[in-house]
Amino acid sequence: QVQLVQSGGGSVQAGGSLRLSCAASGHTEGMAWLRQAPGKQRQFLAFVSRSGGNVYYADFLKGRFTISRDNAKNTVYLQMSSLEPEAPADYCCAAAVHTHGAAYYNALRYHYWGQGTPVTVSS
Repeated sequence: QVQLVQSGGGSVQAGGSLRLSCAASGHTEGMAWLRQAPGKQRQFLAFVSRSGGNVYYADFLKGRFTISRDNAKNTVYLQMSSLEPEAPADYCCAAAVHTHGAAYYNALRYHYWGQGTPVTVSS
């Protein structure tokens, strides 16, 4: 069993930046960040493979977010910049323990989930 513990997040004004962290208690393969706003479907944001050699982002992010990981610390990060005003959402990290399975943007790929961190961007 792997536990994911998130930190960071909070409230920020439009145009600002936030950094989320997600520390894993054990070995993980691909890791991702997703978010879910109330009443909406979960939305994929970014994925990074264990080696860091494969990184994917949702098209709508337009280069504003950066995912990275430090395997020595078993931690994945999401640096969010140029944040846009939108409805509050819960940001969640996720970890896979296999390199195969559903596509990286599919929540079914992931076996473990962080506790979620609320992020609010005000105008």
